[in-house]
Amino acid sequence: MADEKWKTAITKIEPNKIAMKGYRVEELMGQVPFAHVVFLLLKGELPSREQGILMDAMLVSSVDHGATPPSALAARTVASGGAALTAAVAAGISAINRYHGGAIEGCMGVLIEAVQRKQTSDEDAATVAGEMVDEYRSAKRRIPGYGHRVHTEDPRSVRLFALAEELGIAGEYVEMAGAIRAAMKENLGRDLPMNVDGAIATILCEMDFPPEMSNGIFAVSRSGGLVAHVYEEQTRMRPMRRIDPAAHEYDGPAERKVG
Repeated sequence: MADEKWKTAITKIEPNKIAMKGYRVEELMGQVPFAHVVFLLLKGELPSREQGILMDAMLVSSVDHGATPPSALAARTVASGGAALTAAVAAGISAINRYHGGAIEGCMGVLIEAVQRKQTSDEDAATVAGEMVDEYRSAKRRIPGYGHRVHTEDPRSVRLFALAEELGIAGEYVEMAGAIRAAMKENLGRDLPMNVDGAIATILCEMDFPPEMSNGIFAVSRSGGLVAHVYEEQTRMRPMRRIDPAAHEYDGPAERKVG
């Protein structure tokens, strides 16, 4: 029994050969975008053109959201204490949790339950959404993925849903996401836009990702921004400073267009 080998179906390593899910890494390099390779590792197959575009868009959507989110503050604080870049980035990743990035998994659970109810009953999306909003309000529970502390209409969500429609990915989960927003507006008396966590949750549901992977996908995205924040903290700021998230101001490039 001591010699029995355990199994992994992710990457095969041999002398002079690295194959991820059957694809040699040197053949992926320069031909397949990074976001598509992430999809490959998580789902086992390369994405379709439409899935690949959306996977890339999701990773770009959450790569950074300024210096105030918990992950950026945690990373900068640890960096300010003299930690190595990787340790500070790890601290930022550790801050991704229930209310920051982690709302993706919670929102996926709500959408999956809602769509299953719709599929197993004679009720339409609006009716199911209304029932669930009533249940959550009665239990004094918050439906994750809606509302934002800065944005009244999250531009990242607007773009993700537009892409999903254009690419033919939008289906029952996009419908249900909109129905829940409408039900909350009627029930609560205020319009809570779907934030980027909720939009990512919806698209991941449409592409049949397991909810348990979702926080990791957010972490893959946000790690790029965290490297930038940590490096700036280490090279531009004095050590051991008191970091007030409300006291910073942007002094980078002026707004510019792509292309």
